[in-house]
Amino acid sequence: MSKPSFDDIYMELAGTLAKRSHCVKAQVGAVLTKDTRIVSLGYNGPPAGTHNCDIEWPEEGCPRDSKGSCSLALHAEQNAILYAAKNNISLSGCTLYITLSPCIACARVIYTVGIKKVFYQHSYASFKAIKAEEGVDFLKRFGVEVVHYQK
Repeated sequence: MSKPSFDDIYMELAGTLAKRSHCVKAQVGAVLTKDTRIVSLGYNGPPAGTHNCDIEWPEEGCPRDSKGSCSLALHAEQNAILYAAKNNISLSGCTLYITLSPCIACARVIYTVGIKKVFYQHSYASFKAIKAEEGVDFLKRFGVEVVHYQK
C-alpha cells in the first residue's frame, strides 16, 4: 500500500474544510502547515458569531460589493491567517494549501505574513471570469513559490 504525500493529505483536508462553508456562491478551504505539521485551518464565510449566508440568504447569498464579491465574508486563507495571528502563531516559512487560488488582496496578506509556498487547486481568475490570475502573479513576482496542485 502506498502512502499519500503530505501535499495530497493537506489538499484533501482543504477540500473537506470547504464543505463547512456557509457561502452559497463558493466553498473554499485552507490549511496552513509548517514542517509537515498543521498550524491553522480555515474556510470562507462570515466572521464568527455574525450570520450564516446559506440561512439568511439561501437563494442568492449575501449582498455583493462593488466588484461582485461577497460583502460580508472572509476568504478561507484570511480565516486561517487570522486564527494564527489571534493565537500568536508565526506563519513565517509556512505553506498554504487552498482550494481556490488567492485573490490579489489575500496574496498581499500571504506575502506579508511570510508564507513561502502556496498550493492551489482551482483558479480564482476562472471562477471570477477575469483575465489574469492576479494573486498568483503577485506572489510569484515577490518570490513566493506557487504550485497549481493536480493530483
